[in-house]
Amino acid sequence: MRIERTWAMPSAWTFTIRPIAELLREEINTNKEIWLDPFAGLNSPAQYRNDINDESNAQDHEDAIEWLKKRKEADGVLLDPPYSLRQISEHYKKAGIKVTGWHTSAGWSSAIKDEAARIIKPGGKAICFGWNSMGLGKNRGFRMERVLLVPHGGAKNDTIVTVEVKV
Repeated sequence: MRIERTWAMPSAWTFTIRPIAELLREEINTNKEIWLDPFAGLNSPAQYRNDINDESNAQDHEDAIEWLKKRKEADGVLLDPPYSLRQISEHYKKAGIKVTGWHTSAGWSSAIKDEAARIIKPGGKAICFGWNSMGLGKNRGFRMERVLLVPHGGAKNDTIVTVEVKV
């Protein structure tokens, strides 16, 4: 397993952070692979993008779980959901969606990971972003290949990126 640590300025747009953008260029080949992103935001390199914010750069604007349930098979999935309960609440309220206990439960994030694992074909990748390194995990059939820690200095949390392969 490859573990890296590279300092960078923070950004609300994860994929624009220099070491993360470099990792994505190394790990994703959109000329030969199909990638999905259920939380696309503005800068996702995936061909198929969803985001509940209708101002995002996405083709679809649905709940992430419902969007993933409609998908069949992909070479990879990017998972860059809101990192905290507060962020989940802010994003969903801004999109006009009533935030419930479901959205802020472990079950919600687990359901998203289950759907992502279902879609990714054997040998495919899950690239997960957040404040922890859980990724999709062994129980869903994934092997950790790479971890990137991006400290931002001061009291800011690191952005943690995991790259896993479905075995």
